[in-house]
Amino acid sequence: MLQLQVLRQNPGMVKERLSVKNFSETGLVDTILLLDEQRKKLQLEFDNTQAKVNSISKEIGGLMAKGQKEEAEARKLEVGALKSSLQPISDKLNEVEKQLQNELVKLPNLPSDKVPAGKTPADNVVVREGGRKPELHAEAVPHWELIKKYDIVDFETGAKITGSGFPLYKGKGAKLQRALIQYFLDFNTAAGYTEYLPPLMVNELSAYSTGQLPDKEGQMYYMQVDNFYMIPTAEVPVTNIYRDEIVKESDLPIKMTAYSPCFRREAGSFGADVRGLNRVHQFDKVEIVQIAHPDKSYDVHLEMVEHVEKLLISLELPYRILALCGGDMSFASALTYDFEVYSAAQQKWLEVSSVSNFESFQANRMKVRFKDEKGKPQLAHTLNGSSLALPRIVAALLENNQTAEEIKLPTVLQSYFGAATIS
Repeated sequence: MLQLQVLRQNPGMVKERLSVKNFSETGLVDTILLLDEQRKKLQLEFDNTQAKVNSISKEIGGLMAKGQKEEAEARKLEVGALKSSLQPISDKLNEVEKQLQNELVKLPNLPSDKVPAGKTPADNVVVREGGRKPELHAEAVPHWELIKKYDIVDFETGAKITGSGFPLYKGKGAKLQRALIQYFLDFNTAAGYTEYLPPLMVNELSAYSTGQLPDKEGQMYYMQVDNFYMIPTAEVPVTNIYRDEIVKESDLPIKMTAYSPCFRREAGSFGADVRGLNRVHQFDKVEIVQIAHPDKSYDVHLEMVEHVEKLLISLELPYRILALCGGDMSFASALTYDFEVYSAAQQKWLEVSSVSNFESFQANRMKVRFKDEKGKPQLAHTLNGSSLALPRIVAALLENNQTAEEIKLPTVLQSYFGAATIS
């Protein structure tokens, strides 16, 4: 959530930055500022009235001590009238504060000055590419045929058990999932991240705190009886670990990693481009999260990007890094780099990670703070990234490493998988 003081100090800048995100309702800034002014006037009226009550109440005591009973009774009536007027002011103040909050949460985060202009994914900017695209044999096929050939993922039975988009991993497919998860976690913990195993459901406040609500409620599975949401990513529960906490400045940055299944409705996602593992409703992902000092969060962001890049290099996958344009960024992000791997059999790039700096947007909602050198609480910055999402990694590994006889696994995975190939 944007800080009100930013809107007060420079509403023109706020509107200009929102336009980079192609946010059309910039008039909302003016609405918020009007409500803020109304709130301040009501607060001043309430405080002044309360001060009069306190002042006159003191006078009454003095008048009674002097034996001026009639004057004291008259002042009591005045106090009574003032107290009666406080409740309507308080009710109106609460109403305006609620309206202000409801409007404020509709504003997305402001994009960083580093965000390129643009409206669609076609406007994203390629920062760099790495790895080598493989040359496949003449009979190479996409992963949805490979998983049937080697009997490692069963979409039909998954659909019978649950529904479309819920794959059933089996045999070497299940083993490959486990190997990738363990390797990713080991890679992250070796870089100083503390591992967590979070709950797979969160309450409404947790979803609100990281920006999933009110922006993405249509994409989350909702447990109506308990008012819980299935997590779309481990970012949600892990970042909320420090909600309403004041951490030591010396403890920053706080580095966390977690594996979890992720659940996304992906409403309206159909077509050949989402075939097989390209887009599913349940998938496994390992996440990295950092809580950082505001002065250092962009250095931390680059370090996280480099961390994910090293992970992809170790998997021997061709990849590219894109700076997302304003129109393709998430509601809460200030700057995002996407990672894509090249799927040789599909001849297309597949997104496998987003690494984002949210600046103080999430921290303001969660009240994640630290005390500066003067002992004053300050909002921290939060960051997160996929390290990595498994379905498209698996798709690329299967497709890019296929031969006519088997699928070769990258060297770093062989000890985790217990074999060099899937055959």
